[in-house]
Amino acid sequence: MTHDHAEHAFGHAHGALATRQRLLAAIVVTGIFMLAEAVGGWLAGSLALMADAGHMLSDLMALILAWAAVRIADRPSDEKRSFGYHRFQVIAAFVNGAVLVGLVIWLAVEAVARLLTPQPVVSSTMMIIAALGLLANGVVYLILHRGGEASLNVRAALIHVIGDILGSVAALGAGLVIYLTGWTPIDPILSLIVGFLILRSAWLILKPTTHILMEGAPSGVDVGRIRTVLISEIPEVVDAHHIHAWSLTPERPMVTMHVQVRDGAHTDIVLKKVQALMKEKFGVSHITVQMEREVCTDEPVAPAT
Repeated sequence: MTHDHAEHAFGHAHGALATRQRLLAAIVVTGIFMLAEAVGGWLAGSLALMADAGHMLSDLMALILAWAAVRIADRPSDEKRSFGYHRFQVIAAFVNGAVLVGLVIWLAVEAVARLLTPQPVVSSTMMIIAALGLLANGVVYLILHRGGEASLNVRAALIHVIGDILGSVAALGAGLVIYLTGWTPIDPILSLIVGFLILRSAWLILKPTTHILMEGAPSGVDVGRIRTVLISEIPEVVDAHHIHAWSLTPERPMVTMHVQVRDGAHTDIVLKKVQALMKEKFGVSHITVQMEREVCTDEPVAPAT
């Protein structure tokens, strides 16, 4: 192993450990205040508080899943999984997004029921618990955000927490309105508003994770443009075809292709040029290239109808 590879491996391991530690701290804080908010919401009779407690439960599940994903992703590749376990982080993020959608559906049903049949709410208890929940969610956000983690999996957990912060703010605002005016419908109304915000956050997670799981082309990688760039900028390249681009994770884009070279061209030199160009123009460093001197005899991929 070269010094650069060893340094990269050490940095990756250290970063993964720091991420796990932040997630574990967030799990402890979230678990404690989830119980406090659930009990407080039940005592106060507040849907906004109980919805926020339910969201904190989904946060707790999301954080535990994110923590497990980071641990599992560090496992080395084996005979059955040649790419290792990195994709598990994407699966965890997708599950977290799906849980958010389920939470919004439950919240909407409960809110409509409360609008049709208003329930009494103890505003003072509601505001105290909501303020404590807001403080806890702020602490969890700072814990997760401190490392600047770019992992889609951790970003999914962060979106859960942001939604929870919105829920705490809504519960606090609803408690204040009820305390000042006695108008209890504000509780389910604000819950519905927060639900729509959470739904948008869920979409921001489900869209990229679904794209990755469907083996979609990575962001910034135009498969059609790759062929044009290679032919125009590398004189030895006659053609490029069977180009496939996908992502193992958002941070690990991959490309495979066939490259036909001119007679007399040194394939090793052309390969290095292709690798350098792909990294410079498309930000892809993991590519697999099949070099060819004659027209490819493989069956072409049939165009979609």
